Amino acid sequence: MVASQWQETHAPVLPIETDATLEAFFHSMMSYFARMQPPDRALLELKFRELLLNATANPKNRELQAYFCSLLKGPQASTLRHVMESNFCFNLSLEEYAQLCSRSLSAFKRDFQKMYGTTPGKWLLGKRLALAGELMRNTDKTVSEVAYESGFENLSHFSRVFRAHFGAPPAAWRSRQAV
Repeated sequence: MVASQWQETHAPVLPIETDATLEAFFHSMMSYFARMQPPDRALLELKFRELLLNATANPKNRELQAYFCSLLKGPQASTLRHVMESNFCFNLSLEEYAQLCSRSLSAFKRDFQKMYGTTPGKWLLGKRLALAGELMRNTDKTVSEVAYESGFENLSHFSRVFRAHFGAPPAAWRSRQAV
């Protein structure tokens, strides 16, 4: 299977932005796997830690950082809450949120409903709109920047739901807030 075919059939849950440091890391690992004898387990653990540190050090890998932080948190309920609160502004699918919470999709939806008393979709929309309102009120960011930072990928969808929620289009709403 060609690399591009593999990527099409196995899309990453969390894409990792590579940089020169990660590329150098992968090149350094090639010599260990070219040998006939497998690498020492302790060395592999050390190199795996190096890989994680290098990948999460890149500021473009915020989703990966949030995922690893969520693993460090306590019980399942707080993990779900932490994952959602830390990642609501990332445009992830419900399946990806469920994976981050170490749950099946059905268990994720059930546990989410118990915890928040609403569906994940409604909660995400509310959190993203609240963040958008705060950014519109307290920053000079453009409407597009606010939309994307709040987790919306489609500007017209953002404008439509913003207007429905706040009673005015984003730019007009911002003007009213300044008065």
